[in-house]
Amino acid sequence: MVRKLIYLVRHGDIGLEKEKRYIGQSDLPLSTLGREQAVLLKKIFSRVPIDNIYCSDLLRAQQTAEIIASVHPIIPTTCAELRELHMGDWEGKSFAEIKARYPEEFKERGEDIVNYSLPNGESFADCHKRVIPAFERLTQSNERTILIVGHAGVNRVILCHILGMPLNKVFRLEQNYGCVNLITKEGLKNRLSCLNLIINRDLYRMD
Repeated sequence: MVRKLIYLVRHGDIGLEKEKRYIGQSDLPLSTLGREQAVLLKKIFSRVPIDNIYCSDLLRAQQTAEIIASVHPIIPTTCAELRELHMGDWEGKSFAEIKARYPEEFKERGEDIVNYSLPNGESFADCHKRVIPAFERLTQSNERTILIVGHAGVNRVILCHILGMPLNKVFRLEQNYGCVNLITKEGLKNRLSCLNLIINRDLYRMD
């Protein structure tokens, strides 16, 4: 049986520092730190034979994918289904602002993180319905090793799917900027081999 390797990566940093905001599908570029993280990923994956690279069509994911792909004869393929969870009216707003302006909605979402649809946005159930079919389609190709650049929410949904975890546990899975997850696939069976590996200058000595 053919064994496939699927590297699931989160895009690099986008310059929000320590302020927590709902970014969702706002199309932000990588920060200087985010580009540095992508370059470290490029150096790691320069040693890995990759058949194809797929990414969300949001700029931060595309930029990360393009930097990684620059050492391979590959042009990343964008996939709109891999976009981050759509935060609707909450896009771009800080957690503190949302708590103040939408106290009831904030409470309702906390009580049903899976099914609560954000105002003019998505629920995690909605996100699951568009992301998982795309993930299965991409990973059922004849390619032996692929790399997917996604987002924190999207990656968590995929990882819940792989682990058989209910979506209401989605935030138990950490996804740092520029992290790497490794999924091995044999037939219809998926196995998580590595979770949220953070590539930084302490772990990887640059030449």
